Amino acid sequence: MRVLENANEVEVMSLTAQQLADLMPDATQLESNEPEMESSLHYAQLALLVGCLEWLWQGREDFFIGANLTIYFSREQLKNRDFRGPDFFLVKQTEKRPRRSWVVWEEGGQYPDLIIELLSPATAQVDRTLKKTLYQDRFRTPEYFWFSPDTLELAGYRLMGQQYVEITLNEAGWLWSEVLDLFVGVQDGVLRYFQASGKMVPTPEEAASQAEAKAARLAEQLRALGVEPEV
Repeated sequence: MRVLENANEVEVMSLTAQQLADLMPDATQLESNEPEMESSLHYAQLALLVGCLEWLWQGREDFFIGANLTIYFSREQLKNRDFRGPDFFLVKQTEKRPRRSWVVWEEGGQYPDLIIELLSPATAQVDRTLKKTLYQDRFRTPEYFWFSPDTLELAGYRLMGQQYVEITLNEAGWLWSEVLDLFVGVQDGVLRYFQASGKMVPTPEEAASQAEAKAARLAEQLRALGVEPEV
């Protein structure tokens, strides 16, 4: 990983999105260049984060979720392929459509609004240091969280001025995300989303099960009143 190591990269930072696009080739078909995730725990956690937010925002078309997807953002990085993308990232105010990777100069200069890294013994040090610096200084990503599926370590940072400031846990041990308008917190050994009311955001399967249970209860109440529910 490289973080502003030379004058060329500093020069690129000062370019507008249009100037950068003029310098770069058409990169709309750039493939992601990410390694496999570390364990089945990491795969399951990533799927949970994606699935729950997709379900909650199912009526929206103005966001993109990247899951273990490369973010391309500079000429040097494009040539060297020396940066591994976040495990989970969210971009708001953009078109919801499939992408092979996130190419900043093809997306109007947009960087992620929120990033979540899933720590592992092999990546934890980089996630806590180099990536945190990159997301703070280069991406200017408003919120950065990390979570370890192995140890359940959870931390979050919000960009205040030029620096990340740690987000304080509430009484339940959750962290509030202004970007998501949700809490993130550990429940039964996994990272979940919680609404401001404290209600957990369900997976699509949990939501379907809850709907079936609610329909069954309603049918029982109707039968108790002597009304046979329509099938």
